[in-house]
Amino acid sequence: MTRIQPSASPTPSRAWRAIAALLFSLALAPAAMADEPSATTPAPAAAAAPAPANTSETPAAPADSAPASEAAADENVQALVEDTSLGMAHDLSPWGMYKNADIVVKIVMIGLAIASIITWTIWIAKGFELMGAKRRLRGEIAALKKSASLKEASDVSSKQGTLAHTLVHDALEEMRLSANTREKEGIKERVSFRLERLVAASGRNMSSGTGVLATIGSTAPFVGLFGTVWGIMNSFIGIAKTQTTNLAVVAPGIAEALLATALGLVAAIPAVVIYNVFARSIAGYKAQVSDASAQVLLLVSRDLDHQGSDRSAPHMVKVG
Repeated sequence: MTRIQPSASPTPSRAWRAIAALLFSLALAPAAMADEPSATTPAPAAAAAPAPANTSETPAAPADSAPASEAAADENVQALVEDTSLGMAHDLSPWGMYKNADIVVKIVMIGLAIASIITWTIWIAKGFELMGAKRRLRGEIAALKKSASLKEASDVSSKQGTLAHTLVHDALEEMRLSANTREKEGIKERVSFRLERLVAASGRNMSSGTGVLATIGSTAPFVGLFGTVWGIMNSFIGIAKTQTTNLAVVAPGIAEALLATALGLVAAIPAVVIYNVFARSIAGYKAQVSDASAQVLLLVSRDLDHQGSDRSAPHMVKVG
């Protein structure tokens, strides 16, 4: 009996221990519930941790293509800069193209510019000279027509240097030298020959300078073409050296070369036109000089007839 009592006594202590454990667990439950968010929060952090890795991996794919695109953009910018610099370096105005041209092309352009200046100078000078000569000659022809003899014509055309004065005094000189000659036809022939020489000389004097116009008109296009061929040859050499067919590189040289041809045409076309105009005007002037010469020859024939009638008049009186 005594052994059964000690064995019954530990039962209440175990119950109290179970109750204490239950109470302790209930006391620790809120702390466990508070610790759960802290324990769960690292989980999103851990889940979020791979996200930056993914974000870093997503640009990793175009990371290789980015330098290529940047290089292409740099090439485009460089090409634009080169085009802009070339456009600024090559002034495509006539003066700019002349300054950037080759030395041979420059010499050709200078020669054509001088030829053009000579053409317009001859046009102005010869034009005024021809107009003045034709106007004076019309007045001299009218005065010769009003004269009845060479003596009267000599008095009217007393101004030295005029064509009428030269024709009349040449005819008087021939008649003075042939004073003892009785053949009228011989005197007329010699006077006519001298007047023809004067007409030809006056035509040559008036035509002086027009041969330069003919030379410029016939050679200027070929000189300009030579400058163009030389400039285009240099342009192709530049293309071969730069190994590019960019128009910004090719166009300025070709434009400079074509400027030489343009200057050749500018010098040649007015020269040809002015030469043709002067040829017609000088032909008209020669016709007027021939008219003046014919009028002087008419006066010579009239004077010879008067001299013959004066010599034969006494003989006719004797016969009567």
